[in-house]
Amino acid sequence: PRVRRQRQMCIRDRLGAVLLGLGLTSCSDFLNVDRYFRDQQSTERIFSDKDYTLQWLSFCYSRLQGDNLEVGHSDVCPFNFSDDQVFNERGDRFAKFKRGEYLNSTGGQNAWKWSYDGIYQASILLNELYENEDLTPEEVTDVRGQARFLRAYFYWLLLRKFGPIPILPPEGADYTKSYDELAYPRKTYDECVSFITSELEIAATELFEKRDNLNIARPTKGAALAVRAKVFLYAASPLVNGNTEMADFTNKDGQQLIPQEYNEEKWAKAAASARDMIEYSEMSGLYKLYTFERRPVSTDEAYPTTIEPPYHEEYSNKPFPEGWSNIDPFESYRSLFNGDIYAAENPELIFTRGTNGDSNDLKTDNTMVDFVKHQLPGTFGGYNVHGMTLKQSEAYAMADGTSFDKECYTLWKGKFTNDENKDEHKYDNVKNGVWWGYTNREPRFYASVAFNGAQWNALSIKEEGGKDSRNKQIWYYRGATDGRINGSDNWCITGIGIMKYVNPNDCAKWGGSIYQKVEPTLRYADILLMYAEALNNISEGTHYQVTSWDGSQTYDIFRDKEQMRRGVKPVRMRAGVPDYSDEVYENPKKFFEKIVHERQIEFFAETQRYYDLRRWKIVEEHEGEQIYGCNTLMNEEYKDMFYLPVRVAELQTSFSRKQYFWPISFDELKRNNNLSQAPGWQNYD
Repeated sequence: PRVRRQRQMCIRDRLGAVLLGLGLTSCSDFLNVDRYFRDQQSTERIFSDKDYTLQWLSFCYSRLQGDNLEVGHSDVCPFNFSDDQVFNERGDRFAKFKRGEYLNSTGGQNAWKWSYDGIYQASILLNELYENEDLTPEEVTDVRGQARFLRAYFYWLLLRKFGPIPILPPEGADYTKSYDELAYPRKTYDECVSFITSELEIAATELFEKRDNLNIARPTKGAALAVRAKVFLYAASPLVNGNTEMADFTNKDGQQLIPQEYNEEKWAKAAASARDMIEYSEMSGLYKLYTFERRPVSTDEAYPTTIEPPYHEEYSNKPFPEGWSNIDPFESYRSLFNGDIYAAENPELIFTRGTNGDSNDLKTDNTMVDFVKHQLPGTFGGYNVHGMTLKQSEAYAMADGTSFDKECYTLWKGKFTNDENKDEHKYDNVKNGVWWGYTNREPRFYASVAFNGAQWNALSIKEEGGKDSRNKQIWYYRGATDGRINGSDNWCITGIGIMKYVNPNDCAKWGGSIYQKVEPTLRYADILLMYAEALNNISEGTHYQVTSWDGSQTYDIFRDKEQMRRGVKPVRMRAGVPDYSDEVYENPKKFFEKIVHERQIEFFAETQRYYDLRRWKIVEEHEGEQIYGCNTLMNEEYKDMFYLPVRVAELQTSFSRKQYFWPISFDELKRNNNLSQAPGWQNYD
């Protein structure tokens, strides 16, 4: 990384309007570059003034945008498209991404530069801010905690994406040194983990415990503990824990960067760090899975009466989290993402970047609004270019928790919903004319999948010409308004759309609008499943004594089936599907397969899948597969054939070893002679 700023200089970039909903004052009033040069302000003056200090911090937050987003437009966040969803826009961008032409495809190139910008800026604040004329001592500590968290988080984003990375001196790089002295090599993976997690532990002692809605994008103590758990989980995973296939990932002096010997104790650390977050959440009452209470009889098509899952003798009569008798599983999951609940009122949301920009402007790229607009059918003013793979749609279980059976394509040929068979699909709100394979599925299916014939509500329509389009079924048959369009990108290339993040009010035409919604960067459900996964990787009969993050207690960590159930069962109950059997909990291999599947469903379209497959080292068997969808060449007259699985020729895919880590660009390698390239990528020496 190259040092770009001297300590006596202000932020060079004009920060513009408020970012991430932080409520900070525009820099045009305080950090105008010309004014800074005139006044020759010192860092001492900057960090003795509240407004200057917060604007300095705001620059750090701004670097969480763009290519560092977790959920967003494919231009900046292609990692949200693994084997679960696709994008169909602007030629062969998706194909290049899937072939591993990362530096030639759009998205992700600025992550390195932006992250180190944020790291450097945060380091200056940490070195300079100890007291402030306008901030109380508690507020100063919190601001320092925010900067420390952000610095650690930027390092985490770099580590997850690029593998081992250079760690700058915490006291800040000395700009007076020669260039060669500022050219830092990569640290080992374990060294990176040690620095990041230790910084997050300190941040957890500095940060406030709770934020209001105006400051929801600022981290909390819980966010620091949660990210720490995530870092430890990745460090324990097969990609970087005894992976001899990465023996050639070295510095220029030959130092190996990926641990070559497997260490099971890393899983114990991961389990203990997740346990830290669970214990803290239960003690403070700040974090838990979000649930929506059962809704009584409703005539509102957009917010229907709660559908009870099929009767289960163990779960149907017990309240959450022991069962689902008092909750609406569909609404509990759907409203997590669609903007129906304020972020500050969502106990499951641990960390978020906010709305990713001005979500009132439908033309603004990279916002959550713009992301949803790419999912919306053209009927409602959307681009209609994000689709779900057939593999993902098949992964959702049936309403009773059993797996979807591929034989159904033959068994249910010619069977569609109608007035006569309504009683046969009572576990959904599917309208007439829909293929039977889309009926009686688990609640998360209906909250996530915009199948052919799904109903889109578009309740915000105001103009007379569009009012008849409220609560309308959308079809992807060829010849339909939102079906295949030859010579255009604006159609759902798999024939399976995406409903996740879509609010019943969302519409981008006829005077309608798209609801604001926040990026679900890190949820409590993730902590629970991480805990269960880590425990599953500990050998039967082996115990590890691990001290909690603050040293207040020591955990006895072992493959405890009840603790594993503590992590998995609440997630399954919230979804309205039965918990795993004892046989699954007792078998590490079967349990791992279930965790892989559960994370695929629970975290669909949250960028988790891309990195999960890589850290597990099973990416080749999943992303290397060809992509299948519906037969979009078929019109409604031949609708039976529409549902036959067809390989999407336009979306060729492959996987090679180099795709485990993102490459360092030529410009960065040229600037830093001590920086080595990731395996498989060109060194440019």
